[in-house]
Amino acid sequence: MNHNKTEVAPMRSIRYRDLCKTPAGRLEYCKAVFLEVASKYDFVTRALSLGADRAWKEWLVSQLPDARDPRCLDIACGTGDICRLLAEKYPTAQITGIDIVPRMIDLARRKITRSTIDFQVGDMCNLPLSDSSVDIVTGGYAIRNAPDLDCAIREVRRVLRLGGTAAFLDFSKPVSPIIQRIQLSILKAWGSFWGLVLHGRAEVYGYIALSLNRFPNREELHSLFEIHNFQIAQTRRLYFGIVEAVLLRAV
Repeated sequence: MNHNKTEVAPMRSIRYRDLCKTPAGRLEYCKAVFLEVASKYDFVTRALSLGADRAWKEWLVSQLPDARDPRCLDIACGTGDICRLLAEKYPTAQITGIDIVPRMIDLARRKITRSTIDFQVGDMCNLPLSDSSVDIVTGGYAIRNAPDLDCAIREVRRVLRLGGTAAFLDFSKPVSPIIQRIQLSILKAWGSFWGLVLHGRAEVYGYIALSLNRFPNREELHSLFEIHNFQIAQTRRLYFGIVEAVLLRAV
């Protein structure tokens, strides 16, 4: 089924700064960005990370608890990299990958055909799952793109069973304002370079720095997790602190 005809217009017609002030605007922009980049998503995640992205995701999944047939959910699953790693770690587990962009889900279904993985179009702020129905929730570059971060974390906690694990990999904002400015400048330049190379428009990946600018810093994010009844089990900074992996336990 072709879902693309119902999606938003390509991102060339909208600007992040014009829409970032409201959850609805951020959702519209996020859909437009990932509709634009879907066909190049796998390549660009490798390029932006200088080839380290797969190793980061492998490490994240390797730190998940040993479990027999856990119910797993990967939010903002993209083309399914983490879903595939979950299936390798838990061969008989039931795994659901959701993404707001139908084209991403189409690509994930073509790329990964394991019977234990179900890919669905879905919103991380309105998860199509029952309360306390999931053992493990993962997200690669997911929560930073949530149109409403508080709502997304609340939804993840809602669907997780008590004692369940959430594991997120994403760009990370340092606490120091000076380091923030340096990091955001580097990210904007690096993202803009790849936006120009791959799409002819710097803003396609330059938006990463803009989205991180409105994202909580590391300490604020950890506090937000705790407010929503998560206990921080482990963190690891990667890429000189530009990326962070966080593992949480639902309490």
